[in-house]
Amino acid sequence: MKLANNLYFYPERGELDCNTYLFKGKPGVIIDPGNTEFLAERVADMHADGLDLKEIGFIVNTHLHIDHCSANQAFKELSGAKIALPPVQQQNYRSVVIDGARMFGLIPPEFKADLTLDSRFSSGGVELELILAPGHSPECVCFYHRQLKALACGDVLFEMNTGRVDLPGGSGDALKKSIEALSGLDIEYLLPGHMGTVTGAAKVAANFEFIKNNVFPWL
Repeated sequence: MKLANNLYFYPERGELDCNTYLFKGKPGVIIDPGNTEFLAERVADMHADGLDLKEIGFIVNTHLHIDHCSANQAFKELSGAKIALPPVQQQNYRSVVIDGARMFGLIPPEFKADLTLDSRFSSGGVELELILAPGHSPECVCFYHRQLKALACGDVLFEMNTGRVDLPGGSGDALKKSIEALSGLDIEYLLPGHMGTVTGAAKVAANFEFIKNNVFPWL
């Protein structure tokens, strides 16, 4: 589903899946391919939108919980895209991807970075700023498209809620600081890892205020 010029949204489809976002470019960037179980349907939706997988050059993740990165390797094989991870995700790969999956009795998704992301990432006309945002998990990052005023925030925050902090490496204090910093950005499209998107600067600002007033006391 097209949200804005060159910005597409594919909602989570089931258990252990997540929202997927795509910035179209030459090549484009896909954020959080989700669960391998639902990849065929997600790819079909992309084709229905007229998107060519071969024009997607990079796979990035907001964090490395299994519901966000399970399909990394499969999507790489389908599209030829490269997996790009920032240093904080490479450093936490074993503890989050391998140990985290095994803790829940799941088979860890195995993949490796083809390249390392810097704080700014440019691909085929797509300019993304990488923002460290720990709290839900230590390796959480957000991707900010300044021209579109779009923030892919993963599980840092949702519509009227935040990500959980009771998994290994989670921290309520760190999450509050991350959200406070993000609330200062100019955002028209808030793109969470689960549930719906929040569109419009006024609605985004109201969402931040709701979280600060009603969710922060419980973190």
